[in-house]
Amino acid sequence: MTTIALTLAYIGSEYHGFARQNGLVTIQGTLESALALVYKRDIATVGAGRTDSGVHAQGQVVSFELSQDELDMKPLDKLRNSLNALTPSNMMIRAIDEAPPGFSARFSAVEREYRYRLVASEVPPIFIAPYVWWLPNYRLDINKMREAAAYLVGEHDFKSFCVASSAVDKNTVREIKSIHIFGMDHLGEPCLVVQVIGKAFLHSMVRIIVGSLVDVGNNKQPPSWLGDVLAAKDRQQAGQTAPAQGLTLWRVRY
Repeated sequence: MTTIALTLAYIGSEYHGFARQNGLVTIQGTLESALALVYKRDIATVGAGRTDSGVHAQGQVVSFELSQDELDMKPLDKLRNSLNALTPSNMMIRAIDEAPPGFSARFSAVEREYRYRLVASEVPPIFIAPYVWWLPNYRLDINKMREAAAYLVGEHDFKSFCVASSAVDKNTVREIKSIHIFGMDHLGEPCLVVQVIGKAFLHSMVRIIVGSLVDVGNNKQPPSWLGDVLAAKDRQQAGQTAPAQGLTLWRVRY
C-alpha cells in the first residue's frame, strides 16, 4: 500500500466539523464518500486537525492508503480532479501527492498554524463577514493583547483553555511556539489577525485563547490576567469562546 497525502481547503460553515459523525455532514465523511465512489471500497482517512463545526481550513492535510493497482488505475492529478468534481464547491483539494512510508497527516505533523480574524468597528464587514468575528463598538488595545499573549507562549498546562469535558483524565500540557497579532486587509476590508502556532492543540483551545485576548483588548482584564488563568487550570476562569466562523486552520508543517 502507498500512503497518499492531500491538501484540503474548505469553508466550514455548513459542516459539523472535520471528523466523521453518523448522520451528520462532515468534511471527513464527505471526502471519504467521494473516495468510495472512485475506488468502490471504503477508504479510511486521517486528518491533521479535527476542526470544530463552522471552522474553516486553508491547508488541512489528509492522508490515506491506496494499492498499486488503484494508483495505476487513476494517476494522482486525475484523482484530484475527480474528487473535486465529486465534492461540494465549498471544499477543494488543492494538491495531492505520494507521502513517505509511515506518514500520518496527524501524527507526523510538527507544527500547526491557526489564524483567527477579528473586525472591531461600528460598521460590519461585507465581503469577509462569514470568516470573521465582528465586534461592534469595540476598541481593542492591540499592545495589551500582545502583552497578554506572551504569557501563553511556551509549554504550559492549558486546561483553562479547552472544553472542560474534553480535559477529563487527559494530558492538557501543550506548547505554543508563537502568537502574533497583526492587522491585514482582505478584499479591501481591514481586520485583526491572531496567528497561533504550535504542534498540537486542545478542543477549542485557540478560540478560548482569542476570546480571552479580546477581554484584555477591551480592557475588561489586565494582560497579567492570562498568567492567572493558566495557573488556575479551570475553564471557568478563562474568557469566552470566540465564534467558530473566525477561525481557519491555515497551514500544517511536517
